[in-house]
Amino acid sequence: MVELRARWDGLVPGPGELADELITQYVGRNRRAYRDHYLEVVLTALESLIQLSTDPASVRLAAWFHRAVHEPGGTPTEDAEASARLAERLLPQYGVAAIRVAEVARLVRLTGDLTAPPADSYAPPRRDANGDVLLDAVNAILSADPVRYAVHAAEVRRDAGDRRSALEQRYNDVRQLLDGHLYRTQLARQRLGPVARVNLETELANLDSELPAPWRGWQQAALTATAMFCAIGSTVVAIAAAGASWQIPTAPSEVGWPPVALAAVAFISAPVLFRCARSSSQRACLVAGVVLAIAVTGLLIAWAQAPRTNPAVGVGLRVPLLIAALLLLLLSGGSALAGSLLRTRTARFLPSRNLGQQLAWLAVPGVVALTLLLVVQPLARNYVLSTNERIERSPRPAGTAIPSSLNGTVAWVSKATLGAGAEEAISTQYGIAIPRPNGVVDMLDAATGDLRWRYSRSDSDERPTILATGDGAYVLAEFADVGYLLLDANTGQRKAAWPSRTRNHLIQQAQPLLTGEHALHGSDKLHGLDPDGHERWTFEPGDCSDLSAVATTDAVVAFLGNCGDEADAVTGLDLKTGKKLWSRTATDTYRRPVVAGGLVVVAEPGGDSDVPQALTAIEPRTGAVKWRWPVPQTWACRTLLNPAGRYLIVVDCPGPSSIQNRHTVVTAIDTATGRTAWQTTARVDPRAKVTVTPDGRVISLSRDTEACWANIIEQAGFRQVRLPLGITCSRDAHAVGNQVLVSGDNAVIALR
Repeated sequence: MVELRARWDGLVPGPGELADELITQYVGRNRRAYRDHYLEVVLTALESLIQLSTDPASVRLAAWFHRAVHEPGGTPTEDAEASARLAERLLPQYGVAAIRVAEVARLVRLTGDLTAPPADSYAPPRRDANGDVLLDAVNAILSADPVRYAVHAAEVRRDAGDRRSALEQRYNDVRQLLDGHLYRTQLARQRLGPVARVNLETELANLDSELPAPWRGWQQAALTATAMFCAIGSTVVAIAAAGASWQIPTAPSEVGWPPVALAAVAFISAPVLFRCARSSSQRACLVAGVVLAIAVTGLLIAWAQAPRTNPAVGVGLRVPLLIAALLLLLLSGGSALAGSLLRTRTARFLPSRNLGQQLAWLAVPGVVALTLLLVVQPLARNYVLSTNERIERSPRPAGTAIPSSLNGTVAWVSKATLGAGAEEAISTQYGIAIPRPNGVVDMLDAATGDLRWRYSRSDSDERPTILATGDGAYVLAEFADVGYLLLDANTGQRKAAWPSRTRNHLIQQAQPLLTGEHALHGSDKLHGLDPDGHERWTFEPGDCSDLSAVATTDAVVAFLGNCGDEADAVTGLDLKTGKKLWSRTATDTYRRPVVAGGLVVVAEPGGDSDVPQALTAIEPRTGAVKWRWPVPQTWACRTLLNPAGRYLIVVDCPGPSSIQNRHTVVTAIDTATGRTAWQTTARVDPRAKVTVTPDGRVISLSRDTEACWANIIEQAGFRQVRLPLGITCSRDAHAVGNQVLVSGDNAVIALR
């Protein structure tokens, strides 16, 4: 206290009663921090800086008063305000001029916020020399010798009260100090700054070891992990892009080095950006910025060079994959830059390892992997699907098909169906769909043959396979190298693209929709699907490599063969859930199952002949045999089974299967009783391909030297109708409902 008393001499006129009163304030019994040794450090530092002030006396008085009032747990702002009021009350009593009293009070109030501005924003509009000197002197305690500083820090924490709260508050205060300038004057920065920073960093490290920090630093860890794993993901996607084409068909001049170069850049960037995200240097920010610039430049180039599609040229998968790889590289560089800036500003002092950081390092690669599988891959495929498709529409509503009476005239002739024929036509609720070469599906008006809509793909040059599903509301089209697409039968709009796992399934039945999956090892699988390709259930019988099935409106009957040591079997499944309803051993391998009248009718094999021994009707939900219809032993050709309303139409030949046989027998079996409803034998070549209408007419085409003829076998008997010129008799007739279609030269013709 003697040294403190000596520093007071001459500050104010008269004896040192004011000094004694102030010293008494600093050594009070209730003080835990900011005691006399603290004031001594401040006054000592002030003497080395006082030459920078414009009013030394005011600065010295402010230094004496700035912590004259202090309550345990009080904030610097509260202490500064109370101390300023004390100066305003006491100084006039000792003859200090009012202008100086005001300056002292102002300076004392400045000490309520000792934090200096951040390093990159310290540019005050005007200098406050007195305030800068005082604040630097007050902060001189930060540069005291390590022992004294440790004592001061311990006193400050003890003064704050609750230990946990005190540690957290002190941690935040110290980190805030380190994030800015510790001193305002250049002289203080040079003399005091280095030692003060070492003291603060040491204290922060000690505080960090005392504070439980299970989550602190997870943001930094997440940004670092994102920078590295996004670069790795960019490498993987770029390699995948190298194996794809830029456009379809592939141009002879197409170069393959861009994705390879991008993969190399991304691979090299992974460790580099990892280091950048963990560094606060300007070089780290510069490197991360360079990677960002490369990614942005690549995106602009890729977008500008993307192929312009037309009916003959489509966009290849390399385009979206390359853009995705560049976006991942952009995210990687951005994360590294953000991590570096975060480390520079607020997160330089982090626990070396904790739960939050470990979870971040575990979560980020999982998120990146899921992003590649669930976001990048579907988006890339959807981009190719959307970019390469075209739809041409006519505003006319769908007409109603007129059943063909087959009177030898033509109802309508289609237009613009080059390369298409009647054989592949399917019936829908909104017209007749016909597949064409070069990836085209046409929907014709069933009443007029006019084109209602045309769906085409630039990335397919083969004829798609089409089926009607969803009770005729949709067209399911399989395009080569694309997979199954679901088209709205009314508008031609693509409603869905089947998921990749179902793209190679084989359609067992379109209505209801069943698919089969052949397994190289183990058992084949049967899937019940919705029209959009999403699975409702999967049936895997065990070890059977021959699996087929048919379905009714509520049940599925599956036929299992080649089951290893197990016998062949027939199994019933619920159509909605795939739950097994029944199962029984099959003594014979059933052939050619069809659904007629709500029953599943199968052919019992008759040895090596294509003629079955009998036809058996199975109730699909119980497996019970409803009836058995023996096939005449005299029949000799391949027996054809076709449903037609309540009847099962059976087509065969009544005699030896030879080239001389010119007769065909048609039998209608009532599915309710299993008895023959009617039978007609006609002089028609049994080798001619036939089509069956829902009303039970069996139709085929034949030619003689004069004309093309339609052969109609029905309940009323047999008749032949001469067809008009222009019909290609070498191509088969095809029934879509009760409307009969034939083919012309690049046209589909509906018979009246």
